[in-house]
Amino acid sequence: MKTLLTTLALTTALTVPGLASARPVTFSTQMTDYYGNNAYFAMYVTNANGAYVGSLWMAGGNARYYRHLSGWYQATGGDAAQVSGITGASVGSGRSVKVTLDLQDALFDAGYVLHVDAAVENMPESPKEIVVPLSKANLGKAIGGRRYIKSLTITE
Repeated sequence: MKTLLTTLALTTALTVPGLASARPVTFSTQMTDYYGNNAYFAMYVTNANGAYVGSLWMAGGNARYYRHLSGWYQATGGDAAQVSGITGASVGSGRSVKVTLDLQDALFDAGYVLHVDAAVENMPESPKEIVVPLSKANLGKAIGGRRYIKSLTITE
């Protein structure tokens, strides 16, 4: 299991003015057993209206493949500077990864939605691999992905 501990310096797009309260939140991702290369994936947030708010984290360090994370790419124009944490490694079949980020308390139960896009070389892209509201009710629950991610669990 690969662990990445990142303190996310939230951009002004992800902070709510006047609120300085943040909490460490861990995103534990378990990949499915698929046949193919390692996966790239991007985690980003939209507001209640579906407008892009900001990027949280990305697995995979080669920018030429980011266009295959089509939902994230469309929202950001492929601008890797939008991502506060990018690992140098993609994530393989059956592997897991944990990422801990400091997120503003105000992001929870306020209509914000976490999106995870995934892609594997020479295989179908999976935009909206996972789409889940950032809510306290979803903390601790394993959320299933559509193709490459077996589950994502968000914990405090």
